[in-house]
Amino acid sequence: MPNDICCVVTSSGRTVLGDGTVVDFDAVYQDLLAPAVRDAGLDPYLIQRTGEALANPDLERLIFCSFAIFDLTAGSAHFALGVRAGTHPGSTIVVCAAAEDSRQIPLPPVPYSLTPAGAPADAGETRRELVRRLQAMRAAAARGPFAASSMERLVNEFVGVQHTKTDVFRDRVEYSEPLKQRLAKAREDKEKPAESLRAVEALLPDVENTEAGVLIDLMLSYRAVKAWDDVVRLVEKMPKPLAASVMVREQYAFALNRAGRGEEAERELFTILKDHGPSSETGALLGRVYKDRWDAAQKAGDAEAPKILDQAIEAYLKGFEADWRDGLPGINTVTLMELREPPDARRLDLIPVVAYAVERRIASGGADYWDYASRIELAVLAGRRERALQALGDALGKIREIWEPETTLRNMRLIRAAKERRGEPVDLLREIEAALVKAAHPALAG
Repeated sequence: MPNDICCVVTSSGRTVLGDGTVVDFDAVYQDLLAPAVRDAGLDPYLIQRTGEALANPDLERLIFCSFAIFDLTAGSAHFALGVRAGTHPGSTIVVCAAAEDSRQIPLPPVPYSLTPAGAPADAGETRRELVRRLQAMRAAAARGPFAASSMERLVNEFVGVQHTKTDVFRDRVEYSEPLKQRLAKAREDKEKPAESLRAVEALLPDVENTEAGVLIDLMLSYRAVKAWDDVVRLVEKMPKPLAASVMVREQYAFALNRAGRGEEAERELFTILKDHGPSSETGALLGRVYKDRWDAAQKAGDAEAPKILDQAIEAYLKGFEADWRDGLPGINTVTLMELREPPDARRLDLIPVVAYAVERRIASGGADYWDYASRIELAVLAGRRERALQALGDALGKIREIWEPETTLRNMRLIRAAKERRGEPVDLLREIEAALVKAAHPALAG
């Protein structure tokens, strides 16, 4: 997946300015702007203007990318610059040929000189100045996020409980209603939903010119029907600014792991943590990678299984500590602590904290499937039969995607296996498992 992206907005080809100066915009990009971006540790993403206005997908790229450079030589592009500067103040650089009248440019520009053929002259000095400014902006960004558009904030800087952001996105994003309905209908196909979604995808223009809202909803639709390879494929051909966004990268890692590519998922999640710091969602996804690895190791009789289980516990715990409001990584932490031999004593202190987080979410009126599923697990661990069955009924009524009850079913089976090894009763667990199998798919029985 890409590093942080710097969009470079410039013209193409050779142009002769009013005073006769020749500008070779392709050479300026290749010899000056793109190398400066790379020297600053960023990936350049070229947006070429064919006139004053940019197409809507290009404007979206400008909103999603971390940084931007505008070459305003031979064209103002004030609207696009205004969109960018309005959504990300302090993360945009303007450049122009020294021959251009800088009084017409709304931000203080970095000037560059040209050879008679239009290529950048003495590019080294200008390049160093651009690198200095980009690195300074990166340092400022590390101290605190820029203001952002509602779309970009939803995808990159969601401020609510992290595991809810994909559902919130689908509920709030606005784009073509007929296309939204096509995706919804395709997801509901009982026979071949993934093929139906691919048919909708085939109706789209090339991905590079498709709106961000459409691409993310399509990605989440593939996820909903467990088409993990399609999620990976779609993300890998998304425009870099969108593919580099936090939510897309998390979903990419999630799909990689579900597709059996756990090591790649692990690397991607570590990169997200390095770039953006800890979050409950990233921690939970990393914990799931290790949980799957532990499960496989345990079934294979691998002596390293206990060590891998501890890795999973610590990843989930760090996710919960990143945001105490999010009970999802918390319940996974205490459940895996229960599965250790012997059980991790820290769970006794954590269970009340996780339970409080879950109950506050439910009391808020915004509870989703995972909140009630967490209540099931807490009740099972406490041996509270009636509460567990009530939570089960509530959770079944909140299912949105088929893999949700499958995940809970897997946890129930892990808990049952541990209790059976200890000679503890498991009738309640079997009852819950049967209901989850019926809700998910009969093929999961056994």
